[in-house]
Amino acid sequence: MNNLAKVTYGVALCAVIGLVSFFLSGYISIGTVSLAIIIGIIVGNIAKPGARYNSGITFSEKKVLSFAIALMGVNLNFTVIQQLGLNSIVIIVLALIVTLSVSLLLAKALKFDSKFALLLGIGNGVCGSSAIAATEQIIGAKEEEVGLSIAIVNFLGTIGIFLLPFIATVLFHFTDINSGLLIGNTLQAVGQVVAAGFSVGEATGQTATIVKMVRILMLTPLILVLLFVYSRGATNHDSGKAKKKPGVPLFIIGFVLLSLVPTFGLLPADYIEVISNLSHYALIIAMAGIGLRITFASILRDGRTALLIGSAVFVIQIVFSSSMVFLFLK
Repeated sequence: MNNLAKVTYGVALCAVIGLVSFFLSGYISIGTVSLAIIIGIIVGNIAKPGARYNSGITFSEKKVLSFAIALMGVNLNFTVIQQLGLNSIVIIVLALIVTLSVSLLLAKALKFDSKFALLLGIGNGVCGSSAIAATEQIIGAKEEEVGLSIAIVNFLGTIGIFLLPFIATVLFHFTDINSGLLIGNTLQAVGQVVAAGFSVGEATGQTATIVKMVRILMLTPLILVLLFVYSRGATNHDSGKAKKKPGVPLFIIGFVLLSLVPTFGLLPADYIEVISNLSHYALIIAMAGIGLRITFASILRDGRTALLIGSAVFVIQIVFSSSMVFLFLK
């Protein structure tokens, strides 16, 4: 009971911030997850919650986040791959590889933290907030890096809602299908893809949504690759002793297992929707907790370089996907 009492204040604070972000998202074109982080930052730096909130905030940003990620797997349905041709799938995979590679190269060139840059690449390359949240514990990123990455990626995606339709239809005069491929392969969040795609037309919106769903599916193999890479790195010797190789986190096992549910139709659609919504609500509470940990000092210290890297990665994404459409699909 004492442990429950310790976390109650902090979790309640994160939940209230989540509710406020839900309310405001109806009036501001910013995602609920990003709003939860932003409000968390403001509250954490101005109101400065006392020590009695610390346990609950930590519980939210760790345990609640792990719970949200595990349930997130229910959003993956691998049968959607059947709706795309081989060329489109190859372009999606190559774009992800290019995005991650560029983020790491820019980090090296600018002497910036490679894990922070990788989060920006993952957010841009896969599915925004969800991908960052699902991989941050695997690569060992800091909470403030997670929050800033999500805020930057969603900011760029919001700009992209208006930019990508212009590039696809006015600048390059792509067909409806190819416009959908470009939009779906570059914007970060599903809502952004839907907004941009259907602003062009029905066929563009449908194509963009399918492409985006396939990009989200890339999260599973990416997680497995990161687990392999970072578990190998943990076996390096430190002061003559080998660090213990970490096992696969339980929330990742849950994520993979739950991805089988929609793929094989193991549960009715209504149940899947309930689980998906629960995952989203838990993610918002967790992001509020992460936001509460971010200081204005860290934003001033790392924010500008992170925005530069995130913007460069986003531009390269657009250039690469446009080039692939011209070369193979136009």
